[in-house]
Amino acid sequence: MAPEGSETRPTLDRVRESMFNSLGSLDAVDGARVLDLFAGSGALGIEALSRGATSCVFVDHGRDARKAISTNLETTGFLDRSSVVAQDALAWLRDASKSSTNPQFDLVLIDPPYAADDELWSEVLILVTNLAAGGVVVAESAREITVPAGWDTRKEKRYGGTLVSVLQPPDSPESP
Repeated sequence: MAPEGSETRPTLDRVRESMFNSLGSLDAVDGARVLDLFAGSGALGIEALSRGATSCVFVDHGRDARKAISTNLETTGFLDRSSVVAQDALAWLRDASKSSTNPQFDLVLIDPPYAADDELWSEVLILVTNLAAGGVVVAESAREITVPAGWDTRKEKRYGGTLVSVLQPPDSPESP
């Protein structure tokens, strides 16, 4: 189930499958703690859970999106391994980076609206750095994004109008 309207753009099935096959080859999903930012329908985080991730935090400010995520989690049986956060992704990242508990994630999925500008991408990636040490970040966008200094682009593939970049934050050990 996807939320109504044009604000949410679900990842195409073939793109999602290819993305997760690629992540599987990096051993980045099984047992992972996942953060799904700009979660929309929750399809990416749910795919991670279906492939062995231990937990997923879904962050989206849209009421319809959160309702769709909750419905999809209930349908797939992953509600007990998930939490849905009603907050703007940037605001959540800012709060999390200042938190004394500083949550850590092994896999961060970032799929903002395609109109996201370089400033948004830059701030999101800088804030994610503190939450994903040793992890993998997947960025889905319409165009190439500029990654902050020290980040490594592990893989990049275009699927029509969608560019998927698999990134590693600085100070992250290499994946096998």
